[in-house]
Amino acid sequence: MNFLRKFTKRDLGFAVLTGVMDGFILWRIFGFLNIPEFHGLPWAVLIATLPILWILGVLLGYLLGQWLKFFDQFGRFAVIGFTNTAVDFGILNLLIAYTSYTSGGGYAGIKVFAFIAALVCSYILNKYWTFSGLGGKRGEFGKFVAVTLGSFAVNLAISWAVATFISPFFGLTVDQWANIANAAGVAIGLIVNFIGFKFVVFK
Repeated sequence: MNFLRKFTKRDLGFAVLTGVMDGFILWRIFGFLNIPEFHGLPWAVLIATLPILWILGVLLGYLLGQWLKFFDQFGRFAVIGFTNTAVDFGILNLLIAYTSYTSGGGYAGIKVFAFIAALVCSYILNKYWTFSGLGGKRGEFGKFVAVTLGSFAVNLAISWAVATFISPFFGLTVDQWANIANAAGVAIGLIVNFIGFKFVVFK
């Protein structure tokens, strides 16, 4: 049970903080998109359940880290990745609600604001939780931003193309389809981010 000793008060604090924040954001997004409740459970229950899942995710990373050291950070990185995605989707849907932009140049514009919010969130959480050396080495923040911008360029291109050139199907609304487009961009962008962080920023 040595992996349990690696779990710190900081891990607990950040897991609970990000879990509550993610749960709240998802609750509001699902309400905006009119997604039905899951087996009669209100989506607000995510505010209580996600902190528990994030704690378990960090613990799983430490458990796997007994065999591969890389996983000591992977659990926290995964939680932060989900949080950044929640922030991205949250800001995007907030701006869709106020602007009604669901495709074209307007959609690309509000996607930029969503990305900036997620970038700030990512930097703060990675600096103070996942990677203890973040910002401590010359040029590291510049590399962090460069990798993230490269990832965002891929993210934006994919999400814009899907939202603009592919019409909604399966009975999805344009708001829901804009989120599907965003999910496609985020998924590819996360792969680029992971490779860049591992081999360029935090090598």
